[in-house]
Amino acid sequence: MALGILTLAGVALLFLFDARPALFPVGAHALLGAFPLAAIALAYLLYQAAHRPSPAECVKAIALAVAFLFWAANQLWPNLPQATLFNDVAIALFVLDIFLVIVGWPATSDDESFGESASRMACCTACGAKLSRDRNISSATPCCRP
Repeated sequence: MALGILTLAGVALLFLFDARPALFPVGAHALLGAFPLAAIALAYLLYQAAHRPSPAECVKAIALAVAFLFWAANQLWPNLPQATLFNDVAIALFVLDIFLVIVGWPATSDDESFGESASRMACCTACGAKLSRDRNISSATPCCRP
């Protein structure tokens, strides 16, 4: 949570730079653009580690974090010869992540925080009548935890 808040503060500084660039040293934009991307990658990995994902979910989380890190590298070092490659790797990993969401991989995901759990939605739709009658469904009910 703290790293997420620090990341949002970094985004606020980025927008402050856009509004008042004279307040910042020359070249600050590269760091201000890269910091939130790298910080949110780390925050997401810490979040995932705390939620003990399956191995497949762990691979997916690492791929997404790496995409943010390559994007951060592209922001930090836009003049490097590899900058285009950094950007292209980030694009490929972001596209792969969204594709995996679309196809529902990994299917064992119970993480509702990003709305990616199709199996929970289908189950809760199937027992919608029960949900509407009783808001205190037992946690023993496999997919309809309160």
